[in-house]
Amino acid sequence: MWVPFVNLDSPIVLPVNQFDHFYRGGDRIGALRHGPGGPRRPEEWIGSATARFGQAPAGLTVLPDGKYLAEEVSADPNAWLGPEHVDRYGSSTELLVKLLDLDQRLPVHLHPTRDFSRTHLGLAHGKTEAWYVLDAPEGARVGVGFAKQMSMDQMRTWVMDRDSEALLAALRTREVRPGDAMLVPAGLPHTVQEGVFVLELQEPTDLSILLEWEGFAVDGFKDGHLDLGFETALQAVDTSAIADSDLDRLVVKREDIEAQGLITALPAAADPYFRLHRLAPGAAGESVEAGFAIVIATDGRGVMTFGDHGQEIARGDALLIPFSAGPWSLTGDVVAMVCRPPAADAPEAPR
Repeated sequence: MWVPFVNLDSPIVLPVNQFDHFYRGGDRIGALRHGPGGPRRPEEWIGSATARFGQAPAGLTVLPDGKYLAEEVSADPNAWLGPEHVDRYGSSTELLVKLLDLDQRLPVHLHPTRDFSRTHLGLAHGKTEAWYVLDAPEGARVGVGFAKQMSMDQMRTWVMDRDSEALLAALRTREVRPGDAMLVPAGLPHTVQEGVFVLELQEPTDLSILLEWEGFAVDGFKDGHLDLGFETALQAVDTSAIADSDLDRLVVKREDIEAQGLITALPAAADPYFRLHRLAPGAAGESVEAGFAIVIATDGRGVMTFGDHGQEIARGDALLIPFSAGPWSLTGDVVAMVCRPPAADAPEAPR
């Protein structure tokens, strides 16, 4: 049987990697990526070397030759990630990229910090994440952090009593629009309104702690605490008060992102964790340095050029670029989001 050959000197076109989840959605992923869609496949993991928590190998990207990306990166990290990356971060890609298409509000939940993960889970990463909004209804809102200082006792009571209404009412909220981006630091409880469709970048883990789950196809008492029990898991919650000005510092507005060329789409506080850039028409001659990257075309059609050869790219394509493919540029009317790990000289991530 013929098996496709994966050439590390060229971009790799990735197949769709959707799977069932406990909340509804996925049709817009299917429409964008020419994949299966919903109704309960609201996530696609793209270029993933991360498995779902407790469910490996689910979540891992399978390359066109049938091999797992995670195994291939571990076997030749310098070719995939580059020597400078490997010197700083080892063989970890340092990145998980997702599409999230919400036909149902996300439950209020949070992700642990690196310190919590090291102490309680023996892992090097927490789960700071960021959202780039691809689509959203007018007036759509997200909730990030508590609007007032929260006591641990009050929060624990709400979780144990399954008081979704109280938890939702306690969050600081903000409107988001298509084209906006937002950093969500680990520890902050958050939710996203139904109807929102985002590209998500995050640390390479699948670590979530549920604070409410009413109306969702999951038993939070069983599966909502990373097998730690809520007494331990709730210690990961940042209970401090979040002001509107705090959220302002986490957001990059679309007016500042939607420009020609290679434009950063995240605040500087994201630099220790990951990078996201938007490449828009008119970026001819704008070269992207060699390095591991996941490129998702959100509109149009164009050509990605590596040295003396090119790769066509069109709306809905997801391309995985190894370090050994070298620097590249994009021409045509294509709009593409470039997802990358932190730079080798990025500031140290807070613990």
